[in-house]
Amino acid sequence: MKMAWCWVFLLLVANLNFGWAHFNGAKHHPLARINILKASLAFHNSASITAQPVLLGLKGEDTQWVTVNFVNPNPSIGDWLGVFSPAKFNSSTCPPVNDPKQQRPYICSAPIKYKYANESSSGYTKTGSGSLRFQLINQRADFSFALFSGGLSDPKLVAISNFISFSNPKTPLYPRLAQGKSWNEITVTWTSGYDLDEAVPFVEWGSKGNSQLRSPAGTLTFKRNSMCGSPARTVGWRDPGFIHTSFLKNLWPNFVYTYRMGHLLSNGSLVWSKIYSFKSSPYPGQDSLQRVIIFGDMGKAERDGSNEYSNYQPGSLNTTDQLIKDLSNIDLVFHIGDLSYANGYISQWDQFTAQVEPIASTVPYMIASGNHERDWPNTGSFYDTKDSGGECGVPAETLFYFPAENKAKFWYSTDYGLFHFCIADSEHDWREGSEQYMFIEKCLASADRHRQPWLIFAAHRVLGYSSDYYYGKKGSFEEPMGRESLQKLWQKYKVDIAFYGHVHNYERTCPIYQNQCVNKERNHYSGVVNGTIHAVVGGGGSHLSDFSEVIPNWSLYRDYDFGFVKLTAFNHSSLLFEYKKSRDGKVYDSFTISRGYRDVLACVHDGCEATTLAS
Repeated sequence: MKMAWCWVFLLLVANLNFGWAHFNGAKHHPLARINILKASLAFHNSASITAQPVLLGLKGEDTQWVTVNFVNPNPSIGDWLGVFSPAKFNSSTCPPVNDPKQQRPYICSAPIKYKYANESSSGYTKTGSGSLRFQLINQRADFSFALFSGGLSDPKLVAISNFISFSNPKTPLYPRLAQGKSWNEITVTWTSGYDLDEAVPFVEWGSKGNSQLRSPAGTLTFKRNSMCGSPARTVGWRDPGFIHTSFLKNLWPNFVYTYRMGHLLSNGSLVWSKIYSFKSSPYPGQDSLQRVIIFGDMGKAERDGSNEYSNYQPGSLNTTDQLIKDLSNIDLVFHIGDLSYANGYISQWDQFTAQVEPIASTVPYMIASGNHERDWPNTGSFYDTKDSGGECGVPAETLFYFPAENKAKFWYSTDYGLFHFCIADSEHDWREGSEQYMFIEKCLASADRHRQPWLIFAAHRVLGYSSDYYYGKKGSFEEPMGRESLQKLWQKYKVDIAFYGHVHNYERTCPIYQNQCVNKERNHYSGVVNGTIHAVVGGGGSHLSDFSEVIPNWSLYRDYDFGFVKLTAFNHSSLLFEYKKSRDGKVYDSFTISRGYRDVLACVHDGCEATTLAS
């Protein structure tokens, strides 16, 4: 009997660890801690809260610091300040209640961010007065600040501030570049407050010193009823504005182009964004230096300390800042799933696109679908979890461009110089016989290894190898049915490296096939490699995942820290792989591959069709 209880306890610990390691759904989001629908009124004549400056962005800024001063005659340790946008909130803005017995809540939307009042000074609970600074971004609406007592679980509204706003709340912002459907096409996606009946969106662009072209843009948005569940349909809903995408075509290889987004208003005037620049892709097969960043699971964080971000996505800003610091040495970025961790709080997508804007406005920012973008019960996702917070993929598919044939089927291929990438969607069925399986094989088979020798596979969940704690407890060291379904494709088409996120750490395997190392080298591979190297790169910023105590013989390097991988192709025959920590940008694991074209063509086990000596 004792043994049985011990076994139950071990299973419970494993499941708890998995829940903490991968955050099941929206319930762990900092904004989910606020029981906003139960907020009650506790206005006090002597309480006050004021925000300055009243008008933001007077010099064209899309980010600005705001000082909030507040007084509470009955201060307590649980007092907190929330940032609301739009500024007006009361029961009149709440959806109707279906149950006549149910009282309509006074506040029905979560704040964008919050801070505890005692962060202003250690003496707040004695003096009842304080001052806090918040960093706001332009989010197409005005803002107000609210002072609450009662903590997050029983909020009581004590005071509301004056309204503040950006001088042009609708201005085009946060451009995101992406590879188009051909090598010489770049897409620009951005967010604004302008619907088509107000303004016509376009991009003005051209190479330096030459005349500028104008390319039209399409406009999309999504509504509350596009969301699949709560909180995305309820307290987490916020109008996302309008998302525009323009296609810049027939680019010359390796040219530096400048661009800016514009909106032609109905009165004939023009509204412009800032001016940005990017370097176009090299011609496929071009022998030149090409550098690619790959990571997953970064999330977002607030530079002003709001939302207790250090406990939720503690490495997010470090990763972002390291990439910005090294941006002149980066050509392409892949964020392979779990992008913002908005988890149904739609305002957080603005925060995320603002955070990555210095990167995404300069180099293509390619994405993959993760569980926190897609998964929701009974919506066609492969996993029946609530990890997306009711988003069921809609915000990610709308806010970012990726060259898929069908945006709801989040798999695609893309080329960059010497690289051919096959990006899978682990949140849809990938097993043999499925639609996605057929895509994966077609994508891998289409690689012209003479011109694009470096073949890369990526997906969010670990479809290959990982000694994560949970996978180790299961004894599989993988996502179930992952490599069993796909390893013969990786081997047949000689995939060089397969990348995964989902598990929030770093791990690299030996070149491997059917659970066995096929090469004894650790740091340099030459000639015929015989298998695929698998790398978990899920340490982009979200809380870290523990490793299994068992270290499989195929695991060459493990790191419980935040970081990302950089691939550098020097030419057709030389590739450098580097794992860098987000805290300092230094290299902590690396290897090189050197080979000729005949090595790619060489037969490996299960990798070539049977041949005969018949003449």
